[in-house]
Amino acid sequence: MDEDKKFSYFFLGLGIGVAVGMLFAPKAGDETREYLSSKLNEGTDYVKRRSSELRETASEWVDRGKQTLRSQRDQLNAAVEAGKQAYREAVQQPGQPARPMREEDAIEGV
Repeated sequence: MDEDKKFSYFFLGLGIGVAVGMLFAPKAGDETREYLSSKLNEGTDYVKRRSSELRETASEWVDRGKQTLRSQRDQLNAAVEAGKQAYREAVQQPGQPARPMREEDAIEGV
C-alpha cells in the first residue's frame, strides 16, 4: 500500500509541475521552439567562425615554425661550412694548393 501512495504522490507532483510550468511559461511552445532553433543556429555559426579563425592561427604558427627551422638549418650549414674551411686553412701548408678534406683528415684533427 505504501508503494501505491508513492506512485500517486509522484504523479500528483508531476501534474502540478506541468501545470505550473504551463502557467508561468514566458512564450508559447511554437515560439519557444523557434527561439531555441535560432539560438542553435547562432551557436553553430559561432563555432564555424571560431574554428576557421583557429585554423588560420594554427596555419600561421606552422608557417612561422617552418621559417624558423629553415633559418636555423641555414645558419647551422653555414657554421659547418665555416668550420670545414677553417680546418682546411689550418691544415694547408703555405705554398700548397688547398685540397678537399678527407675523412682521415677529420679523424686526425680530433
